[in-house]
Amino acid sequence: MTTFTLDDVRTLTYKARDAWWTVFLVDPLAGRLVVGLANRTAITPNQITWGAFLLGFGSAGCFLMADGWAWLVAGAVLYHLSFVLDCVDGKIARLKGTGTVLGGWLDYVFDRIRVLTCALALMWGRFESTGEEFYLVLGILVVFLDMLRYVDALQVAKVRRQMRRRLDEAIEEVTGVPAVSLERPDLEEAGLESGEIRSADSVDLQQNFRAHFAWYIRIRDWLRDHRVRTHLISGIEFQMAVFIVGPLTGWIVPVTVGAAALLLVFEAAIMFKLYLSSRDLTRALAKIRSTPIRPTAPVAQPQG
Repeated sequence: MTTFTLDDVRTLTYKARDAWWTVFLVDPLAGRLVVGLANRTAITPNQITWGAFLLGFGSAGCFLMADGWAWLVAGAVLYHLSFVLDCVDGKIARLKGTGTVLGGWLDYVFDRIRVLTCALALMWGRFESTGEEFYLVLGILVVFLDMLRYVDALQVAKVRRQMRRRLDEAIEEVTGVPAVSLERPDLEEAGLESGEIRSADSVDLQQNFRAHFAWYIRIRDWLRDHRVRTHLISGIEFQMAVFIVGPLTGWIVPVTVGAAALLLVFEAAIMFKLYLSSRDLTRALAKIRSTPIRPTAPVAQPQG
């Protein structure tokens, strides 16, 4: 029987870049849980997903209690533990190679149900306790922003894939061969990476953004060194602010409103960055189609 170490978990299951909340406040615990569960139990990722789901409902039950700060604290703790388990299931799946399509679907759907349930429970509990109708509006806002963020993330990823596909198609159109290893004499002038174009991945679609925000590169590099993605306020951080920081501090309204504002700022930044990338794409396509390209090596023809 294979024995997994913490180094195995870090190497095989940690993402190259992740939310700062996950990197600093979840992975140190989740990684150790994975070692124990993987080595000492036969528990499956789907079973862990269900456990995280039930803990999420426990959190919602605590939030629903109208009286007492202790219930808010209990709800916040259960929500964090639910999220930890939500990270453990994926790590177990990657570590043992036991992930399934159904497991990925369950994980995503249960996440959305947990946010919906906890948002309604937290804000209804506060409304019952204070009589302030603003909490009901806040609950709707939390659910809306959570869905907006995850739908937007899927669409942004889709647009970026389409950009890469258009570049590959342009390279193939000009050369008549699949985009593999193509050398260019004027890459620096074209604003592309020096060396050679092997595919769309060799084309720089962030040049415009860096020209506007040179200071960002230093921050990005520091974050990358610490495995933290530059999108500092995403859906994960928003959830943690609403369901953990707010209840623990008792400042549910200001924390939620502040987190919502920051989430929208970062979403707007992503949209602006995507807009600048689209301009880089137009420039790159024009250069690819107007500059002679020669393959660096013959392209092997299929046998048979």
